[in-house]
This record gives sequence, structure tokens and C-alpha cells, in this order.
Amino acid sequence: MDISKTKSTQSNQSTEKLLAIVELLAENGAPMRLLDISKMLGINSSTALRFLTSLIRCGYAAQDEETSKYYLTFKICSIANKVSAHINVRDIANPYMKELSQIFGESVCLAIEQDMKVVYVDVVEGPDQMLRTMQRIGNVAPMHCTGIGKLFLLDYTAQQIDHLVEVVGLKRFTEYTLTSKQQLLNELEVIHRQDYAYDNQECEVGARCIAFPVRDHNGKIIAGISVTGPIGRLTDSFVESRLDYLRKSAHQISQKMGYNI
Repeated sequence: MDISKTKSTQSNQSTEKLLAIVELLAENGAPMRLLDISKMLGINSSTALRFLTSLIRCGYAAQDEETSKYYLTFKICSIANKVSAHINVRDIANPYMKELSQIFGESVCLAIEQDMKVVYVDVVEGPDQMLRTMQRIGNVAPMHCTGIGKLFLLDYTAQQIDHLVEVVGLKRFTEYTLTSKQQLLNELEVIHRQDYAYDNQECEVGARCIAFPVRDHNGKIIAGISVTGPIGRLTDSFVESRLDYLRKSAHQISQKMGYNI
């Protein structure tokens, strides 16, 4: 028997149990009894107590003196804030964008929302470098007629959409642009069901875009990743054959941003 391998396996299992306790306490929200923790995780009470004691000793958990129940402290939040301050969605997404550009043979963009506009923060150009002028790093684009912009609108309340229509408007760029509030709402219903969005020549005739959301630990859409190209190449059958690559990449980026899919 390889003793070192056995010890390593046991250590990995212990780490997983410790993290499972942390996640359980975080998800439950309210302080929990030792017995409930052990039952829900399928580990014996003495093992759970050992891990809880370690968490308390390190300041990540505490025990209520009156109820003897366990809960997480705000030290966990402190770590999360430090990680968040150093994690850049652009750095995480870029390797996926490069891979997607090769898979689709088209340009791939990453954008965030700012002041009711789409702001492009990273772009990987396709092999032919035929990128639309609008989709350059630092450039802004409308919300209502871009794939990524529509994704952000999924998190808007009815009042916020009214405000967008009133303040920014629904400008027509092509004959395909959605220029009425009802058209936009109907489109958002479809996007909500399928969890991705299209720009079908709505910003520029001849150009098509498909976008997937990137979410954070709260499930909020914090960015969008999209593939853009001419409609002659981004046909329905072509997109459908590669759609899962884009979906998977968006999910993996979201996971690295803390989203629990």
C-alpha cells in the first residue's frame, strides 16, 4: 500500500468535509445544531465537532452560548471581499474568449454595463479581423439592440426599463431594431427562458451576435460574453452546432466569479 497516497486521500476528504460545513452554514443562514450538521452532511458528530472547533479557533465560526448552535462569522466575508478586489472578470474570461474565437472563427467580446449602456472591456478578434467598429475596447453600445445589453435588462425591474425608455430611448439603427417597449419586453421573455440573447442585424445590417450572461455569487449578471460575425457565417445551423461551447464557457467563467450553478 502507498502510505503517502493514502494520507493524501484522507487529507483531501477532510478538506472537503470542512468546506462542506462552511457551505452548509452559509446556505442555511441561521445557526445550526451539531446534530443537524452531521445528519445533513452524512458525517458523524465527533468529526463535525472537530471541524467546527477548528473553524472557531481560526475565527471563521462561533457558537451561541445559549443555544449551542453554530454559525459563520464575518471573517468569511472579509476574505470574500479581498478575493473580489483582486479578481478581474476580464482576466478570467480572456482564455475562454480566445478558445471560442478559434471554435467559431469569429470575434468574441466581453462587456459590462455602465450608466444604462454596454461597455466593451475585452475583445478577441476573429481570424479575418472583420470586427464591427462599435465593438472595440472602451466603446459603448445601446442596451436594447445588443445581445449583451438585452442580457443586462433581464435584471431590470419594470420601473428601471421605463426609466431606460424615457431617458435613453429605443433608437432605431436598422430596420430590425426593436423600437417599442412591448417589442423589447417580448424579446426579454424569450431570452429569460433560453438564458442567451441574439442581436439579429439590430445594430448593423449583415451582422449577427449571440451572447451569454456571466453571473456573480449573487446570481447577478455582471458581464456578457458574445460571438459576433456576419449572418452569412453565423447561420442558425452553425450557431446551434457550437452553442454548447459558448454556454459552457459562460458557465465556467460564472463559477470562477462565485456563481453556484
